[in-house]
Amino acid sequence: MANSQQMANAIRALAMDAVQQANSGHPGAPMGMADMAVALWGRHLKHNPANPQWADRDRFVLSNGHASMLLYAVLHLTGYDLPIEELKNFRQLHSRTAGHPEHGITPGVETTTGPLGQGITNAVGFALAEKLLAKEFNRDGHTVVDHHTYVFLGDGCLMEGISQEALSLAGAWKLNKLIALYDDNGISIDGQVAPWFVDDTPARLRACGWNVIGPVDGHDAEAVQEAIALAKSNTGKPSFIVCKTAIGRGSPNRANTAKAHGEPLGADEITLTRNAIGWSHQPFDIPAEVYADWSAKDAGAQAESDWQQRFDAYAAAHPELAFEFTRRMAGDLPKHFAQAAVDLVVGSHTAAQTVASRKASQLALEAFTASLPELLGGSADLTGSNLTNTKSTPALRMDPETGDVMQVEVAVGEQTVHVGGRHINYGVREFGMAAIMNGIALHGGFIPYGGTFLTFSDYSRNAIRMAALMKLRVVHVFTHDSIGLGEDGPTHQSIEHVASLRLIPNLDVWRPADTAETAVAWSVALSNRDKPTVLALSRQNLAYAPKRDLGDISRGAYILSEPQDAGLRKKAQAVIIATGSEVQLALAAQKLLAERKIAVRVVSMPSTTTFDREDVRYKRLVLPEGLPRVAVEMGVTDFWWKYGCAAVVGIDTFGESAPAPVLFKHFGFTPENVADTVQAALRRRK
Repeated sequence: MANSQQMANAIRALAMDAVQQANSGHPGAPMGMADMAVALWGRHLKHNPANPQWADRDRFVLSNGHASMLLYAVLHLTGYDLPIEELKNFRQLHSRTAGHPEHGITPGVETTTGPLGQGITNAVGFALAEKLLAKEFNRDGHTVVDHHTYVFLGDGCLMEGISQEALSLAGAWKLNKLIALYDDNGISIDGQVAPWFVDDTPARLRACGWNVIGPVDGHDAEAVQEAIALAKSNTGKPSFIVCKTAIGRGSPNRANTAKAHGEPLGADEITLTRNAIGWSHQPFDIPAEVYADWSAKDAGAQAESDWQQRFDAYAAAHPELAFEFTRRMAGDLPKHFAQAAVDLVVGSHTAAQTVASRKASQLALEAFTASLPELLGGSADLTGSNLTNTKSTPALRMDPETGDVMQVEVAVGEQTVHVGGRHINYGVREFGMAAIMNGIALHGGFIPYGGTFLTFSDYSRNAIRMAALMKLRVVHVFTHDSIGLGEDGPTHQSIEHVASLRLIPNLDVWRPADTAETAVAWSVALSNRDKPTVLALSRQNLAYAPKRDLGDISRGAYILSEPQDAGLRKKAQAVIIATGSEVQLALAAQKLLAERKIAVRVVSMPSTTTFDREDVRYKRLVLPEGLPRVAVEMGVTDFWWKYGCAAVVGIDTFGESAPAPVLFKHFGFTPENVADTVQAALRRRK
């Protein structure tokens, strides 16, 4: 290596100086992991600072994201578009060096980390995507997908339960190109972790099917790089390198203490540290020779150029595959998608089937998975309930001997083709599934979707939030969306979940009422390049609601039925807003009110989040000012007052165990109660 000690000290200096200047941050972990970074970034990581999105780059994930200054330092030092002024601006408004690494803000940051455990789980998604794409696109003599995923993680990530979900799946999938480096320093915010973290971590990883290396001296860059080389030579398992380190390495009074973790060292201690490590330079001053040792510009440009030559040869030999690979890595949908979506919606309208919306979702998936090979599905042990599997998506399986992706025969039209699995059995791991899907989406080449019961969205909520924050195209299929699931009772009956998910910025939430609305929901979700989508779907069958026009469904809310559709030739006196299964309830109430000579418009609002983005003119067209509004949804009522409702038919308690029809009557979800509520609102208005 070059002067590895000075390279590591540059990280230490930048970390302690940036944290000191911001008067906020975590200097200890970057200082402790500096030599590990030298070993990985200085010797092994394949990347090009001039093109952070190069398709075959290695992926690096800083799972312990509080150590963000380590990542910012190496990105700056290796030559990314992250000037020293940005490091001086650490944790300041609108800087590209936030308190934790943020994807889409800082070039070279692969995923937003901070909530511990999610980074390593994202990395499992990265590694799985690489393995599946390699199987699908590589050909004899033409290897265009061949890269590693590296992770730095600490005790906190391993304490979070999601890490077990991720580590277990990585072992089961034999992700041999996933290499994790464990910063084993034994310190967290509260001090020495020994009283509350007594796991035999190497044994735990071996039990999950990992190749464990070490412990090695995490401050010996040569030893760490040798461990990485050994891990790369392993062909059957993911690798876990235990690196024994001292948090705050170099600080005479803070090293190996909790005080190094989350607060500035202080001016006096920084002076002492500079003297101790032999760093005589001023804050943010990096010598030219250190920049030269760190620079990855030439090596990165050469690595990408070599790959481009291989890809050009691949494109000449396999032009269709090369085009498809390029399209999918760019995140573009195929040209036929728009017409396929229209055909699906029109076909759903014509067939007018009475099915549960979870089944309507599967019908939509049958069409889309057959024409979009990038769709990668799965379920958290509820496939038969979530209906996320299709004829085009066989179960993903790895060869127990070789670890290769196993292929199965699938009928495509009149042909039979061999494909790898496209439906993932995540097991009972909702949180892990959600965060792995985020990693898959971040890697590129796939659009992931996964299913569980809506009430279990609580388990995966933080990963859903991270998908919204990172603007990822991920689809969550949540079934059993209300008390309509029946006898399983309040533990499984979603009451507050849809409303709470609607509160997450940049998350689209759809609760469709029938097959056409479900087809539209899927079409919009797949078109959403910059946001995740939740589909809240019913267990019980839903009758098809005749449509005046299909075109406005994608706007989130539309006029479903006017008074004349219920046999009453009068202008509407009120509006009933309904979602999902309650749309049929609203239509039945409209008929009852028509018999009472009360004219009502029914608005189906499958996606409040989509409707809220519409212009004022359209909103007033659907919900005219001056007409009282009554919302109907089997969920908490508080959400609906924002639409100026005069009343809400909802549920503000937990559910009960009973057959669905009994529950509907018990909680007032009957046409009679909805009609009476509308009449009462009109009387109050008078």
